[in-house]
Amino acid sequence: MNADTEPGEVTLRDPQGASAVGRLAELATELGADDIARTAHSLACRVLEGRFYVACVGQFKRGKSTVLNALVGHSVLPAGVLPVTAAPTIIRYGQCLAARVRFHNAEWTEIPVSAVGEFVSEEWNPGNARGVDGLEIFVPSALLAQGMCLVDTPGLGSVHVRNSAATRAFVPQIDAAIVVIGADPPLSGEELDLVDVVAAKVRELFFVLNKADRVNESDRAEATQFARKILGARLGRPIPAILEVSALERLEGRGMARDWPQLVAALEGLAAHSGRSLVQKAAERGLRRAADQLLAVIAEERDALQRPLHDSEQRIAALRIKLEDAERAMRELGYSFTAEQQRLSEMFAVQRTNFLKQAAAGAHEQLAKRLREVRHRRSGPRYRRDVMHAAQEVTQVELMPWLERETECAEHEFEKTARRFAAQANDFLQRFAESGIAGVNDLPDEMETEQGLRGRSQFRFHSIERVAAPASPFRYVADIVLGVLGVRGPVVRDAHAFLDHLLEVNSARVQNDVDERIRQSRGELESEIKSLLGRGMATAERALERARVAYAAGRAAIEAALVRLDALNQRLLRYRG
Repeated sequence: MNADTEPGEVTLRDPQGASAVGRLAELATELGADDIARTAHSLACRVLEGRFYVACVGQFKRGKSTVLNALVGHSVLPAGVLPVTAAPTIIRYGQCLAARVRFHNAEWTEIPVSAVGEFVSEEWNPGNARGVDGLEIFVPSALLAQGMCLVDTPGLGSVHVRNSAATRAFVPQIDAAIVVIGADPPLSGEELDLVDVVAAKVRELFFVLNKADRVNESDRAEATQFARKILGARLGRPIPAILEVSALERLEGRGMARDWPQLVAALEGLAAHSGRSLVQKAAERGLRRAADQLLAVIAEERDALQRPLHDSEQRIAALRIKLEDAERAMRELGYSFTAEQQRLSEMFAVQRTNFLKQAAAGAHEQLAKRLREVRHRRSGPRYRRDVMHAAQEVTQVELMPWLERETECAEHEFEKTARRFAAQANDFLQRFAESGIAGVNDLPDEMETEQGLRGRSQFRFHSIERVAAPASPFRYVADIVLGVLGVRGPVVRDAHAFLDHLLEVNSARVQNDVDERIRQSRGELESEIKSLLGRGMATAERALERARVAYAAGRAAIEAALVRLDALNQRLLRYRG
């Protein structure tokens, strides 16, 4: 490609657009916009390889990960009843199973496929706290051989708000989408909003009603009819057939095929007939997006060169004052947060006391019922083990629902306090955006105000096996004697005392677990906000330093820099089409 070739001509000569995107990446590097350069380079690679993205989108618990596992014929994605995708995950063709992960501002690192869950599941990477920027899984699937890449997206409706935000942020990269809905409920308002956003970007949509095996035929038909009506009205266009499938049945090789063959055939047809055009459209979208970002960078640099040095110094001095105000407000909020942590700890202590009072009577009643069902054996020690294990099981049944309620309560209370911290950070970001300082595009527009607990629960039920077994040789012999005599009373009394002990110990562990998650989440949130404020001031300081260097070099150097920026600006305008 010649250096003076028009971008439009490049697109015609290079239908997939990889050369044009690559040149834009070079321009970004020349302008020092490393993030834009990295994104453009990634796009150039996927365009050159002819890869296009088919994202699987839908609400939390729709079974999206299972659908994708079934499509490629391998259980490479974690799936379960908890939110399992903290960041978008790309499944692409490979000659053998493999996986790699990339963290923010880092290179790809190979990982075992079995370890994928450690990076994308909410259990091991809550809220993407590990900073996963991308994760790719390579699968030898014929469906992917022509360039199709399947994308697993974080679920909407998850208790983890950042998951939904990650899905929406990925929408501009989507070339087609599989929209997974359910029969109960068939559609939520948030799902309709997402479909609306996706449909505005892509034309190729495939609608799938998953878990069709869990509802009867009439309910399934009613849900499908309702979904088609609502989706058609929302999108203003006819909706293709909604395919009824059970991905789990397909993956496990049981049940009926339902509409699964139609789904596979539709995707194969997309790859065969539309794959090339989808790749080209992805290149065109990426060109426009990157060009717009670089034009903003040029505008900022031009402003920094044209603005009087004294003006820049005044702006940054004002920002420094604002930063000091923000840091002071953060310290004050920190004191408030410490008091709030203490309040929450006391609140959970009261709730634990109430739980013990309410749960004890029912637990002892359930234990008494279970003990009547325990088969009496002549061997006393075996009988003791049976009744003690029954006490453990009863305690666990009582305790786990309370753990879920306590976690939900902690999420709600933490969000209320965290929202105040995020609002402070957003106020600084807004002031920074209004300052006109070069480099403002390097910072996020705003920080997510809905902040849930980030720390992963460490609670594990403590069974206290040593208490369940005879504590001494004397007790062992006594149990044998009691067994021979058919006397159960002492062992039954020990079982009920053991149940009280289990409730006491494990409820305390639940409270400590919640306290620790709040403490850890508070620390991570404060660290993130401080880092954000620091990045803002560092950006401002760099802008001032550039201005000082330019003025020290003299007017001629400034004019030369402006001419260079104008030339780059004209070249970028052509990429916008």
